[in-house]
Amino acid sequence: MKMILSIFFCASVCAAADLQRPPGLPLTNAPQLTPLLGDKTSRPISTPAAWQQRRESLKQVWLRFMGEIQREPKPPLETEWLEKEDLPEFTRQKVRYQIEDGHFIDALLLTPKGAEGICPAVVVFHPTYPKFYARVAGLEPADEERQHAILLVKRGYVVLCPRCYIYEGGVEMKGGTTDMKNNVARMQQRHPNWTGMARMTWDGVRAVDFLESLPNVDRKRIGGFGHSLGAKEVLYAAAFDERYKAAVFSEGGIGLGFSNWEAAWYLGPRIQEPDFALENHQVLALIAPRAFLLLAGDSADGDRSRAFIDAARPVYQLLGASQNIGWLNHHQGHSYPPEARAAAEEFLDRHLR
Repeated sequence: MKMILSIFFCASVCAAADLQRPPGLPLTNAPQLTPLLGDKTSRPISTPAAWQQRRESLKQVWLRFMGEIQREPKPPLETEWLEKEDLPEFTRQKVRYQIEDGHFIDALLLTPKGAEGICPAVVVFHPTYPKFYARVAGLEPADEERQHAILLVKRGYVVLCPRCYIYEGGVEMKGGTTDMKNNVARMQQRHPNWTGMARMTWDGVRAVDFLESLPNVDRKRIGGFGHSLGAKEVLYAAAFDERYKAAVFSEGGIGLGFSNWEAAWYLGPRIQEPDFALENHQVLALIAPRAFLLLAGDSADGDRSRAFIDAARPVYQLLGASQNIGWLNHHQGHSYPPEARAAAEEFLDRHLR
C-alpha cells in the first residue's frame, strides 16, 4: 500500500509539471552556445543523416580531448557476489566486477521483490560523499530524498549503485581533494591520456555491461540517474553509451563554468584556457534522440541551464523526438525535493516501461 500511495503521489505532483516550459523570466546570464545544426563550413544540417555525420565528428573531438575510452574486446566481468541483505521490499547485495584487466570496482545491486519477468534497470551514480553509495542505497539513515536507489527499486527497477573511482582505495574515504587527486594519478598511470571524465564514462559503460549480464534485466530498458557528482557521470555515460535509453541529470552544473568541471577528477584545467572551444551542449546533443531530463534548483543549475536544453532541442526536433528532452527548475537548492522526484520518476517510467 505504501508503494502504491508513493507512486500515486509522485504521478499526481508530476501531472502539473511541464517539462517543456521555459523559465518565467528571460535569460540574462546564459552562456552563448554555438549552434549544433551546422557543419564546419557553416552549412545548415537539415536531415537526420547529416546530423549523424556531425554527431560522429563531435564525438571524436570530445574523445580526443577527454581520452579514448577502452574499446572491444572488453575484459570479462568476472563478477564476485558478496554479502546480501534480504529486506521486505527488495534485496541489496554487494558485488565486484572487473572494469579492465586486473582492476575491479564494487557496487550495490538492489533488486525488487515480487517483480514478474524481466525488469527495467537504472544505474544510480552517487553524489560526492565520503561513504560514496551509502546514502543513495539506504545503508545509513538519511532523508528520503537522498535515497535515490531505494526510491527507484521500490518502483520496480533493478538498481545498480557503483562506487565512483575517486573513492577507491578504502572502505571509507575522507572525501578530501588529496584523496581524489591521488586516485586520479593512479588511474592516469594506467591511462596517461585519460581525463577523470574518461574514467567515469568507462565506469558507466561497464555498469551497463554488468546489468546486461543479469537474467532479470531488460537490455532495452536501461537508464541512468545522477545527482551532483553523479549527474556529471550520467551525462557522459549516456552520451558515449547508447544503451542508456533515458538519463536524469540533477543539479550537476551542466555548463563548464557552472561548477568544478576543471577539477582533475573531471575534465581538468585545460577547459579554463582561452582557446578551449568545447561545451557540454555538444555532449548533451550526443544523447539525442534518447531521453534526457535536467533538474535544476538554483544552485549548480538554475534558469541559465535552460540554454543547454534550448541548444540541443533543435537536434531532438530534427530527429522527431522533441518530447524526449525536458527541464525543470524546482528552485529549492542543491536538493531532490518531491516535485523533482515526481518529475524524474514519471520521466523514467515513461521512457523505460
